[in-house]
Amino acid sequence: MPSVVGLLEQRELVARRRVDELREEADRIQAELAVAERDWKEWTIARSRVGEVLAPADETDHGRDQGDRTAPAADGQAEEASSTLEAAKAKSQVPVWREGLAWSALSVDYQRILRTLADRSRLGQGPMTCQEMAAVFGMDVVPARVEALRSKAKRLVARGWLAEPAPGRFMLVQGVSGPGGGS
Repeated sequence: MPSVVGLLEQRELVARRRVDELREEADRIQAELAVAERDWKEWTIARSRVGEVLAPADETDHGRDQGDRTAPAADGQAEEASSTLEAAKAKSQVPVWREGLAWSALSVDYQRILRTLADRSRLGQGPMTCQEMAAVFGMDVVPARVEALRSKAKRLVARGWLAEPAPGRFMLVQGVSGPGGGS
């Protein structure tokens, strides 16, 4: 007949093996969970960023700009004044550049970018990177700040205010002049 202590040791060994198996499985599941959570966060950020990029374009294209395209030319000055006011009121909307459109149609952040690039152009210097702009503006040159500037610069490129002659390098489009607008 087996001893009681021997039987207890056998049961203890079986229980310890089961605990070890469960710990290994828990570690594996924790690692899978960490990867899945990271992927989930990355997709959430990607969707959010795409939403930020697309939202102003949709608001601009479906709202004020369609009216500007179909309006008769005879009301040009009155219509231009009202569209300039609307553009300045809305949250960082960037109207499509056209002859005579003043910089005041843009928010202060966009005007600051244009002013910096105009100064650089006036000094005969070439295009500017977003890192350089961040430094000129006295911002911390960290990815979040640089990417925010890049987003604004890209929006200005898309609307015809800036050119991007090389990836990540921005300059004023020929014809876009000082704060008063015109050429």
